[in-house]
Amino acid sequence: MAIHHLTPPSKQNPSPSHGDADETVLDLNERTRHIFNRIVDRYLSSGSPIGSKLIADDLDQMLSSASIRAIMADLETAGLLFQPHTSAGRVPTQSGLRLFVNGLLELGGNLTDSERMMLDVNCQSQGLSFDDALSETSSMLSGLTQCAALVVMPKSDMIIKQVEFIPIETNKALVVLVSTAGQVENRIMETPSGLPPSALIEAGNFINSHLAGKSLSQASVMLQELIDRKQAKIDDLVKQVASSGIAIWTGKNSGQAGNFILRGHANLLDNVTAVDQLEQIRLLFNQLEQQSNALDVLATMQQAEGVQIFIGSENRFFADANCSTIIAPYHDSNHKIIGAVGVIGPTRLDYARIIPMVNHTSAAISKMLAARF
Repeated sequence: MAIHHLTPPSKQNPSPSHGDADETVLDLNERTRHIFNRIVDRYLSSGSPIGSKLIADDLDQMLSSASIRAIMADLETAGLLFQPHTSAGRVPTQSGLRLFVNGLLELGGNLTDSERMMLDVNCQSQGLSFDDALSETSSMLSGLTQCAALVVMPKSDMIIKQVEFIPIETNKALVVLVSTAGQVENRIMETPSGLPPSALIEAGNFINSHLAGKSLSQASVMLQELIDRKQAKIDDLVKQVASSGIAIWTGKNSGQAGNFILRGHANLLDNVTAVDQLEQIRLLFNQLEQQSNALDVLATMQQAEGVQIFIGSENRFFADANCSTIIAPYHDSNHKIIGAVGVIGPTRLDYARIIPMVNHTSAAISKMLAARF
């Protein structure tokens, strides 16, 4: 699994750069590293500052509270811990969490058989379209992790299987596009005044007979060539409907940038304790509803293989929400990255459990794509 650092640490959690933290830990002895890991483990479980007495009890008083406080002070100087209040214990900084997570990536992790089966079952279901399988898988991932689950779905250049025009009211029709990959898309288009229903049927038949098996971009060019050469012996109104029907998927506002599936909003909101953070989460949801942002996330995925973890401000896209994001790309049969799946949650996630879960989910989606297409 790969890990990438994209932006500087959060100003709210003052800490040295990732490189500085990694270099600092090389100077820590085994006892100090063990205590550091124990503090982070405790913090991730409780969400509260960890005091020296608690760690001393964990170690069966092998070290005194005073000795542990001295080690905590050294870790704070190294930028791996900080003390939110004078009388409080310590919590990990963003760099401290990063160091801890990097150690987990080196060790790897495993799922239980039941978790693996639950994630696989949706991807293996032949009764679901690709889009529906992704939606079901994201819901399952959200339930298992108790986080918000995110799937990035690109609007690729779909291959046409069938197009149908359905009249819905005067001067409007519903255009239904079915791709060879099982995707079903619906758009509303305006139709010429006085257009008879038979013209909509004829337009659909024309596209299906001439353009089935072609990509949308190919279909757009081929349709115009047919019309220009006057080889399409159909009524001018039918030609207009057919052209408009293809154009709504290939024009400037066609939504080709991609989109998100987000499940488990409530899981993310359940972890919010402050009003200002609630507003930050709301803004994040608004961002995720903007389809153009899907490409930004996918661009991040193109930089490395495997699971990527972004803590706090390490990723521009999720920085303001002060969340952690664990995300992994999925591939088509040609091993090209075409989307991503992951979870969004508080910075004190159960990283050891969720990292392998996200990794397995991305592999399961890639396997589904290879089997279906």
